[in-house]
Amino acid sequence: MWESFTSIHRCIRVARSHHDPPSRKATEGRKEYMAKIAKRVKANIELVDSSKIYSPEEAIELAKKTANTKFVGSIEVHIRTMIDPKKTDQAIRGMVSLPNGTGKTKKVAAFVTEAKEKEAKEAGAVLVGGEDLIKKIKETEKTDFDVAVAEPALMPKLAQIAKILGTRGLMPNPKTGTVSPNVGQTIKEIAGGKVNFKNDDSGNIHQIIGKSNFETAKLFENFSAFIDSVKSSKPAAVKGQYISTVSINATMGPGIKVKI
Repeated sequence: MWESFTSIHRCIRVARSHHDPPSRKATEGRKEYMAKIAKRVKANIELVDSSKIYSPEEAIELAKKTANTKFVGSIEVHIRTMIDPKKTDQAIRGMVSLPNGTGKTKKVAAFVTEAKEKEAKEAGAVLVGGEDLIKKIKETEKTDFDVAVAEPALMPKLAQIAKILGTRGLMPNPKTGTVSPNVGQTIKEIAGGKVNFKNDDSGNIHQIIGKSNFETAKLFENFSAFIDSVKSSKPAAVKGQYISTVSINATMGPGIKVKI
């Protein structure tokens, strides 16, 4: 009887411990941490004149100054376009080779015939295969890679997993240069800084152009290449103004308007 009572009492104490409010020390630590973040965010906002439109070089320099997180973040570009994203003939899709890369290593999957497997592996693909790789993805629905490239001969077979790849933005596409008989060259280009971009549901385009510790000149080169590529990707159905606004920011930093 006493053992049962003790056991019940112990369970009650354990249950209560899971619902007890945080200790005063933990609460104060949390408040201090949030206060530091708020102070940093406020200081960053004060650095940026929200009424000013900066030159690309000025904006990049300013973004680097606001990149004061504990980790090395990225420099991002955000473009607001005047397209109607509901109309398929106004969709924006393109690719660009950033001269200095993004600072991020991309995992590439290569869907190739047996004759091309060695070439794909030597070029740096982390997953290489044909029907065997397609079957594995179909069964597991796992896609542990960032970009997929394919030989034209494998495209009909990819129909089996088109839904899986398509919903995750991983389906190889000739328009983005990820379907090619020269898979080795394609993989090397992606590893070297080639990126694909497209508009989101709001008609905006977002792209990382490098790490915050990149030199300003290198970020500017990447920015210029990206903007030129977006301009050249203007859909024929879009008349009049194409790009509305452009802004740059560091990870968790304030937006900085840019003139182009």
